[in-house]
Amino acid sequence: MYKCITVAVDIAQLDKGERLLAKAASLLDTEGRLVIVNVVEEVPGYLTIDIPMDLMGQARADANAKLGALRDKLAVDATIEIRQGGPAHEILAAAEANKADLIMLASHVPDFSNYFIGATADRVVRHAKCSVLVDR
Repeated sequence: MYKCITVAVDIAQLDKGERLLAKAASLLDTEGRLVIVNVVEEVPGYLTIDIPMDLMGQARADANAKLGALRDKLAVDATIEIRQGGPAHEILAAAEANKADLIMLASHVPDFSNYFIGATADRVVRHAKCSVLVDR
């Protein structure tokens, strides 16, 4: 059983997030902590002139609301962290900051670009300092 589990949830795939949170709750010690992490990706500088000024703030608020609803639906006791930046980097940073002993995240069927760039799950697995569970 785990003392602290960081669960990375993409709000575009809440069904996978629901499955991950249910699994995480079953793997947690009775005194353990769940941390739900969502990462809002940075907008490239050359696009910032064409988007509303508070787009990032709105994205963070939307993610927080959706993850809060998911947490309430599953009746799990979890902290929500909304981070901004590169997904793999921020998931790893959240796990380290919370002293997680397990990171859980969903995978997807890789497309052609993943073979050159690398999927978020691949990067997290490669660089994590704790165990990683990738849900397929």
